[in-house]
Amino acid sequence: MAVSRPDILTPLSGETIGILAGWGRYPLAVAEEIRRRGGRTAILAIRDHADAALEPLADVHGHVGVAEIGAAIDFFRRSGARRATMAGKIHKSKIFARGAWIRHLPDWRGLLTFWPHFVSRRHDNRDDSLLGAIATAFDAFGVTICPATDFAPDLLAPDGLLAGPVPTARQLADVAFGWRLAKELGRLDIGQTVVVRNRAPLALEAIEGTDECIRRAGRLCPTGGMTVVKVAKPQQDLRFDMPTIGVGTIASLAAAGATTLAIEAGRTILVDDAEVMAAAARAGISVVSCHDVDGLPLVEGEAAAA
Repeated sequence: MAVSRPDILTPLSGETIGILAGWGRYPLAVAEEIRRRGGRTAILAIRDHADAALEPLADVHGHVGVAEIGAAIDFFRRSGARRATMAGKIHKSKIFARGAWIRHLPDWRGLLTFWPHFVSRRHDNRDDSLLGAIATAFDAFGVTICPATDFAPDLLAPDGLLAGPVPTARQLADVAFGWRLAKELGRLDIGQTVVVRNRAPLALEAIEGTDECIRRAGRLCPTGGMTVVKVAKPQQDLRFDMPTIGVGTIASLAAAGATTLAIEAGRTILVDDAEVMAAAARAGISVVSCHDVDGLPLVEGEAAAA
């Protein structure tokens, strides 16, 4: 089912919004919403990540390496974008691949931005630290990084049982157990996703991403029946790295034999919601969304017998 939400934002009236676009459908959904609201799009596609389908949605289009911060700032300034957003995943596995720095060699501004994180013990290379440094560099040159949901609030997941059968009491117990694990994983800025079965952790997400985390759990538990929990970090910066699910997530769940997906309402991006919910329904996967594990939309008394 499609999720209906009120359009609470004013028209963009020709304003150019910058999109620093990574992997996945998320940047396309943001671009489509900006254009629907009357805005222009200056889309800067990150090399080896962004979908070629973004180009027709761009009023201005370019490519950049992941560490070319100066080039990105110049692109948005030339395009007239004074507000920009980051949308889409950056695959750390690609960045750490052999020879990656040749394709993503930092420019001078990128070197100044990232150098302290590689030479100073006071800095680290966690996602929040690096993305925060990028946002600070953009802001210094008059380009403000905003949450993508400022422009596309309809992408935020609502409360409730979004698809599939009512979870059993055992599945809800796994959601509660996995939720607390995932929040702790997020607090340490390691990942956002955990996979559990019978209140035992099977896989925790690190740099490999959600889909590979789910696939690993499927290999470790070939009998299936797992619950996947994906939540925002307790200290989540809404400007970047928001939890995101799409049709590909459901395909990974189905292939691994997972039966339940729990996400955080209002803090999870739901891309192509109608297609996601239809795919989950076909696969018999329960998709549960709530603001907090203590406020599950389905209490155990309402759950089907385990």
